[in-house]
Amino acid sequence: MSTFLETVVEHTRKLVGQRRLELPEAELLRRMEPVPRGRPFSEALIAEGISLIAEMKRSSPSRGPIRPDAGVTEIVTAYQDAGASAVSVLTEPKWFGGSLDDLVEARAAIHLPILRKDFIVEPYQLLEARVAGADAALLIVAALGRERLEELMAAAGEIGLDTLVEVHDDDEVATAVETGAEIIGINNRDLHSLEVDLRTGFRLLADVPAGTVVVAESGITGRQDVLELEEAGVDAILVGEALMRHTDPRDGVRALLG
Repeated sequence: MSTFLETVVEHTRKLVGQRRLELPEAELLRRMEPVPRGRPFSEALIAEGISLIAEMKRSSPSRGPIRPDAGVTEIVTAYQDAGASAVSVLTEPKWFGGSLDDLVEARAAIHLPILRKDFIVEPYQLLEARVAGADAALLIVAALGRERLEELMAAAGEIGLDTLVEVHDDDEVATAVETGAEIIGINNRDLHSLEVDLRTGFRLLADVPAGTVVVAESGITGRQDVLELEEAGVDAILVGEALMRHTDPRDGVRALLG
């Protein structure tokens, strides 16, 4: 029986294949030329205190619909107004209700750095991200393996995208470190079982070398979580569901940042 991660990666490969037929890579490269290089995503995460990457997320495979009718401009401008350092836009359509159009709309609405969050398995998706206005892209070690991770990190660097390299266990941390990841996201959610354990971040933090930007992901719901992560040495947090459930996401950002 396939895990969630295996299922979504297989589905993503099919979608990428379809999109490549509709919009060949050569045309994407042509469209990329006039697009300015990205804002410095990594720099946004190393300001004094803990930084917030606030996520535009309509639904999730573990919790179902969260805010299915959410408008991108409304949400991301609220995040920016309330003091988020960067924004993450989920572009995966089947399980998270996102699209590349969401990324385009977010880019037009705000000046903050934007992360394309998706199950990126092909260099083609990095070109899509760049053309749509992303400044960084998520790369998940568990979905890629070392060789593919290195290939995609290099491809992202060539077109001016930062990468957030996501890990969940000791072996994945070692892979991220060995490939030279400058920003490592520690996901408290196991993408195979979808279970969340906040202790994961604290446990794996010790394996990350000094000087690496560390982002804590998943399961962060309140100010106390943020204070404990900041005390432990985390540079930034990535939060979606807890913010999207607020009537006004500004209140959610302010509550987390204190």
